[in-house]
Amino acid sequence: MTIKTRFALTLLLAAGAALTQTACVPLVVGGAMVGGAMVASDRRTSGIQVEDQSIELKAGRRISEQLGDRVHINTNSYNRVVLLTGETRNDADKAAAERVARGVENVQHVINEIEVGMLSSLSSRANDVAIATKVRATLLDAPELMSNAFYVVVERGNVYLMGRVTEREATRASELVRGIKGVNKVVRTFELISEEELARITPKKN
Repeated sequence: MTIKTRFALTLLLAAGAALTQTACVPLVVGGAMVGGAMVASDRRTSGIQVEDQSIELKAGRRISEQLGDRVHINTNSYNRVVLLTGETRNDADKAAAERVARGVENVQHVINEIEVGMLSSLSSRANDVAIATKVRATLLDAPELMSNAFYVVVERGNVYLMGRVTEREATRASELVRGIKGVNKVVRTFELISEEELARITPKKN
């Protein structure tokens, strides 16, 4: 394990204790969710990043207000695409959550991955934190990937990968994550870009 990975794991494990109370674990891999650091290392514009944060807050609040504690739903937004994960006890609440998310200002698309069934346990959520830590470390250690391009959500052992990446990056990241112990499945929700576009948006090295 590299020094960089050990440092990242230390940060994540410290944050993990707070995150175990939620079922999903969103991580901006390589972008460290600290102040403006994420803005500088993300392939979205700073304006879109702020907008995504606003979308997440609004969607989460409105879903909670409408459906209350009978559901467990998490909202994550990347480039105005909202990913819904978690659990509801019936299809009607699942559909209602999607309608609420679609009604939030500036949302372009909603990916509804909510499962119908029993709400997840605290132990399941803690396990998601552990898996998220492994995913982050794996992507950070992959020299062929720009780890800050990936936004990771973990729910019930399922890993949802978001981000603006090339098909090459998407395929490699998916392969690496599938090999991590404890991962049930990998769901790709990427916005694919060309290698030419990647070259245009990648900062030039001095």
